[in-house]
Amino acid sequence: MHEKTITVKGAREHNLRGVSLTLPQNKLICFTGVSGSGKSSLAFDTLFAEGQRRYIESLSAYARQFLGQLPKPDVDLISGLSPTISIQQQTSGWNPRSTVGTVTQIHDFLRVLFARLGKQHCPTCGKAITAQTREQIVARIQSLGNGQSTTILAPVVRGQKGEFRDLFSDMLKRGYARARVDGKIVRLADDPSLNRNIRHHIEIVIDRLTLSASSRTRLHEAVEQGLVLGEGAILVQTAEKNGEQADDLNLSSKYACTKCDRSFEPPTPQMFSFNSPAGMCQACDGLGERFDFDPELLVPNPKKSFLKLAVEPMRTRIGRWRRHIYRGVAETVGFDLNTPWKDLPKKARDALLFGTGDLHVTYTWRTRGGVWKHGGEFEGVIADLRSKYRKAKSSMVRAYYEKYMRRKPCDRCNGARLNRQAQSVFIGKKTLPEVSGMTIGEAADFFAQLKLSELEQFIAEDVLKEINHRLGFLVDVGLHYLTLERTAPTLSGGESQRIRLASQIGAGLVGVLYILDEPSIGLHAKDNTRLLKSLERLRDAGNTVIVVEHDEETMRAADVLVDFGPGPGVRGGEVVASGSVSDVIKNKKSVTGQFLSGQEEIAVPKSRRPVGSEPKVAAPKKRAKTATATKRRKKVARRG
Repeated sequence: MHEKTITVKGAREHNLRGVSLTLPQNKLICFTGVSGSGKSSLAFDTLFAEGQRRYIESLSAYARQFLGQLPKPDVDLISGLSPTISIQQQTSGWNPRSTVGTVTQIHDFLRVLFARLGKQHCPTCGKAITAQTREQIVARIQSLGNGQSTTILAPVVRGQKGEFRDLFSDMLKRGYARARVDGKIVRLADDPSLNRNIRHHIEIVIDRLTLSASSRTRLHEAVEQGLVLGEGAILVQTAEKNGEQADDLNLSSKYACTKCDRSFEPPTPQMFSFNSPAGMCQACDGLGERFDFDPELLVPNPKKSFLKLAVEPMRTRIGRWRRHIYRGVAETVGFDLNTPWKDLPKKARDALLFGTGDLHVTYTWRTRGGVWKHGGEFEGVIADLRSKYRKAKSSMVRAYYEKYMRRKPCDRCNGARLNRQAQSVFIGKKTLPEVSGMTIGEAADFFAQLKLSELEQFIAEDVLKEINHRLGFLVDVGLHYLTLERTAPTLSGGESQRIRLASQIGAGLVGVLYILDEPSIGLHAKDNTRLLKSLERLRDAGNTVIVVEHDEETMRAADVLVDFGPGPGVRGGEVVASGSVSDVIKNKKSVTGQFLSGQEEIAVPKSRRPVGSEPKVAAPKKRAKTATATKRRKKVARRG
């Protein structure tokens, strides 16, 4: 059977001098030679560029107008070219939301696994969440107190796009008259019009009633209907208090903490995504860190008292109104505002900077007409500074506040990126942030030893298979030391390249030409062997793999070795030798062959500089005093 080949004739890209070459397909091919000899010019700027150009030309004229045209490489002929994929050394972008887990799609499978098998626990008390009976739900609503006006709602749409005309029509036929759409009560008979491109939240109004002993039967019926319509979940909206709408009471017959008397929504894959509003930490928007005011930077001179503007960005003198607020905090917590900042207890400093939380503070305002007392919660100085920073429109004002800010881990999620509910779901005594904090090698061992029941194994079989395969590919290319939560911008070019290589191995494509740029760079010798096995796996699957390399082990493992040279730049651009490793060694013109055969070698230094010592740098030589310089100085001295 005739062997399929890739034929290149007259390649003149960059410093190539009319290179003509025939390469067999479905082989591991290594391009080597001195730096600047033309390896990358043939691999990336000729073969890959032509493959990309042909792909774009195969698209329709409508699609090509958005992509533009790629220039044709300077080459006479390329035949036998397969679909081409280039895996070069480049960073994975600057998006801080991209991590090793998201780039390799392992995080997506982990989200599904935790949503299906995770054991939910209460974020407050840590107790396992259990089912809540209808009687317990009714008792919880009754505990709001007699005379409380309530509205029982059944959630039917949560964060989905669409107009939902059929849903409204169906609910109207079933006897429901009202619904709450995106927080507003609407009449179903009015045929509400929704924007289909925006995500909506829709709850059907089951009943509106005032709690009392006589309404208990009616409440039972409303809860029963709501749980059926809402698939085990209902919302209870209470009347407004002090002009502000109270938060909805979320009750569920499936997920509730009986100790804290609190219900939760059922876990979904979106709840474990730090890129989704359903799962991200609201304080840091799922980034795991915040650019916020730092207490150490806020107080450059701790010898000052708070009233003497120890917190420097407060800037202006504290007037009577603000002073009576701070005095109320001091009286409630128990400290003196005139005490130097360094002598204040931590409790006092935290109260002034971060607020008093749920603690009620009584403020006393004294005037000639008497004393007026009022109370409330104190948010803290930092909350006020955040508000001023957000509202500042001047770049100079924002720059002033940024002097006192620092990027640091989020204090609410502790860098986990997820909200507290998502952090309270366990598989094998591990949460998703804990699994993401493992190295790839540790995660592979964890899932290999994970013990599941027969039913759980049946549910998670396909997901675990994908997770184990992808982790295995990453281990094979020598990335066992990376953590899944490692952000993409912090990866080196070689690490990014090997991650993309592992993704391609997992994709299982056949008949593709892969071109790699020194994938072994930065690898330990023992990991290099595993990398070569991964490249051989790509080849054995029916692909052609071209590697631009200087590594000896890769050269010897290649089916075909192509040596470029004989020198760099204008002295290169030719194929000096091509064939098997033995063919290159026999070629006397090949510099690479001479090193592979042992004729040439880089001598090992007889002595090495001790580890940690500084290299000796020769002192700069003093300039010799010339006769001209001496005469010039004497002339200047006479003038003086």
